Amino acid sequence: MFMGEFEHSLDEKNRIIIPTKLREELGKSSVITRGTDGCLFIYPEKAWEEFVEKLKKLPGSKNGREMQRFFMAGAASCDLDKQGRVMIPQRLLEHAAITKEVVSVGVIDKIEIWSKDRWQAQSNIGSIDEIVDHMAEYGLSF
Repeated sequence: MFMGEFEHSLDEKNRIIIPTKLREELGKSSVITRGTDGCLFIYPEKAWEEFVEKLKKLPGSKNGREMQRFFMAGAASCDLDKQGRVMIPQRLLEHAAITKEVVSVGVIDKIEIWSKDRWQAQSNIGSIDEIVDHMAEYGLSF
């Protein structure tokens, strides 16, 4: 399971270091793609395959096709090098507005990669209590 928040920088070759705590769960082979809310998602190979199976089951409606295109068109293999870095394709850097400072966030089955500015803006939620109240219908309560 992925968890934690880590700050680092994009290097001149569009690579980021995957922190050791996240790297252990990621394994050697993974997939990076566009994520929601303006970030990127990195999935370990097995979790990516499970996600793709869910995408395959979407209806053939316009929304279903758009979801499949969004995630699959942006997808790229991203293998770790010996220093624990992954290269991020330029089109994905643009999607996430990443230029230099990066935040990696472990979120259960994937890693989210954020520009530091976007991460700070989105993580400044007004009231988590209101969100928690809405999640109670899904069995989440505190």
